[in-house]
Amino acid sequence: MSYLLRLVVPDRPGILGAVATALGLAGIDIVSVDVLERGDGIAVDDVVVELPEDRVVDGIITAVMTVPGVQVESLRPFAGALDTHRELQLLESLGRAGRGTASLLADELPRVLHAGWAVVLSGSPDGVAVHAASEAAPDLSGVDLPWLPLTAPVLLPSEADWVPTLWREMAVEMMAAPFDGGAVVLLGRSGGPAFRRSELLRLAHLAGIAATVAQLPPV
Repeated sequence: MSYLLRLVVPDRPGILGAVATALGLAGIDIVSVDVLERGDGIAVDDVVVELPEDRVVDGIITAVMTVPGVQVESLRPFAGALDTHRELQLLESLGRAGRGTASLLADELPRVLHAGWAVVLSGSPDGVAVHAASEAAPDLSGVDLPWLPLTAPVLLPSEADWVPTLWREMAVEMMAAPFDGGAVVLLGRSGGPAFRRSELLRLAHLAGIAATVAQLPPV
């Protein structure tokens, strides 16, 4: 089974190699690594690992904690596609999407940004219209979204007052970015980790490209 491991590590040469060695000694394979942030002497990395059936989940944490200075921010099951070219594939697909850009974003952004679901919507605090949603997206009927309309990317933590009680209990972390014609792309994942500013910037960048593509004439 695959797991997404978020690590806060000292930003120095060899640290990821040491983590890989520790995991390897525990019989755990690294599938992919994404460096989310770097600065002030630390780095934040998302590491997808493959856990053999005869290993326990706690062994992942035990292994990486043997490396001095490494902190585990979160560990959760990962069901996304295991590849290292997610954003490039999305950009290639956008060029062929035509009027299906919103649906493509809803389907692909969870895979690209290690999220659980995505929704493309528009509206105001008085009402919401859903244009496209991924398979795992929650029902937004009756959910007040006081942060609409949206003019800039925003992080939407699970403890905000508007978040439904069930979502709070599930620790649903969210972020959103403007898309096209007043629409918004909303991403969420249950149980954390919280989205970081670097992930928000990636979402804003991809949504901006998609909005430009959506305005292009048909090929």
